[in-house]
Amino acid sequence: MMRRWLSRINLFHLILIAVIAALGIAIKPVVVPLAQLITGSFIPGGAAMGGIYMLFLVLAVSLTRVRGAGLLCGLVQALLVMALGVAGSHGAASLITYTLPGLAVDLVFLPLTLRRRPPNILVCVLACMLANITGTMAVAFALFQVELIMAMLMLSLAALSGALGGVAAWAITKQMRNHLRWG
Repeated sequence: MMRRWLSRINLFHLILIAVIAALGIAIKPVVVPLAQLITGSFIPGGAAMGGIYMLFLVLAVSLTRVRGAGLLCGLVQALLVMALGVAGSHGAASLITYTLPGLAVDLVFLPLTLRRRPPNILVCVLACMLANITGTMAVAFALFQVELIMAMLMLSLAALSGALGGVAAWAITKQMRNHLRWG
């Protein structure tokens, strides 16, 4: 099964996924202070601004159209965060908090990647929303043990931020496909 998956992914896809993952991590030092400025210490910044870095997971899948690209991008991001000590690192728990959103994106994109079709705006919005909600839940419940009322507020904010990130991911995908003339 792994051999069949590897036969569908080529070097261009791997490089694109790695670059997208690195860009997602590179933007964190800019986004995290901005999120903390906006939300203060009341709400974790990842819930409010997570759509910005979750859009990179959506881009990985929407540009490559390869099953597992979201999970692979999340894994690369987790390894980068752990190795570089970038803001947002939760130590070994980063393997979970970064890969689960990638898996969520892959699940939303599964019907499209099976047919290798381009995404529409609804798929990108749903994928980014689910990724941000998944990441927020993983951090909130696994690491911080947030109470229910606060969790509901965080998840609502994560859904809104994820929806905005999904719109941005769809627009970027559309522009890149038009200008680069691929698939």
